[in-house]
Amino acid sequence: MMRLAAALVLVLALAGALAAAGSWQGASAFGLPVFALCAGAAFAVQWLVFLPSFLARTEHFYDLTGSGTYVLLTIAAYVAGPGGPARLLLAGMVLLWALRLGAFLFRRVRQDGGDGRFDRIKHNGPRFFFTWTLQGLWVLVTAGAAWAALGSAAPGSLGPLGLLGAALWLAGFSLEAVADAQKRAFRRRAGPGRFIDQGLWRFSRHPNYAGEILLWLGVAVAAAPLLSGWQLVTLVSPLFVYLLLTQVSGVPLLERRGRERWGDDPAYRRYLERTPVLFPWSRRG
Repeated sequence: MMRLAAALVLVLALAGALAAAGSWQGASAFGLPVFALCAGAAFAVQWLVFLPSFLARTEHFYDLTGSGTYVLLTIAAYVAGPGGPARLLLAGMVLLWALRLGAFLFRRVRQDGGDGRFDRIKHNGPRFFFTWTLQGLWVLVTAGAAWAALGSAAPGSLGPLGLLGAALWLAGFSLEAVADAQKRAFRRRAGPGRFIDQGLWRFSRHPNYAGEILLWLGVAVAAAPLLSGWQLVTLVSPLFVYLLLTQVSGVPLLERRGRERWGDDPAYRRYLERTPVLFPWSRRG
């Protein structure tokens, strides 16, 4: 319990530091920085939905709440900011990603009847609460560069970096969407007992995560020209996404599950040997 409490304090401290950095010379509303208001709301929304979810012992609204938070607060940050083509582009990139992913994950958890990651956690109040709090941090850090740019005082014209960021985002968004669609179609045909090695999954063991990293890199590139001073700290977003997916909750968890399920299958071992984890230069095996 002490370790969990310490982790909670660390998460909130990191969120507070990022809220202060992202608010630097940004737009204000009700006498407070818009970025700081968005940061606080990112956690408040998670905690509000946590309570009924814990009482019902369900994770069905976890992913939907996360994506809904992106949508709600991105719109709020854009409306409160000075506008302009570059900011409209940034808001659109975040909104399209959140709407697609939220709908996909909500449909998946409803069709599958649940999410195995929460089988134990949802019965443990403190751990379940911490999981929702982590989602607040994920929303804040991931969208931080976009939110800071939406409220910055810089001119909102669309320059070369904005176009480059849009191209990276489009490539990542397409990669993630196609990979998700291919996996769902494969599961319908083959059932949950087989591993996928078709389509994009022939070239990467986690092409959807590769797309996720690439699209947030695009958001950061597009946001960079609109940021200055302490706001530049929010450009940690793509690095945070990369570390989260490769070291914490994404790749390690699925790789472990895959080895537990198919580790004795020679075909699966050959798949691991020939297929990189994320990108062509990623490790194999």
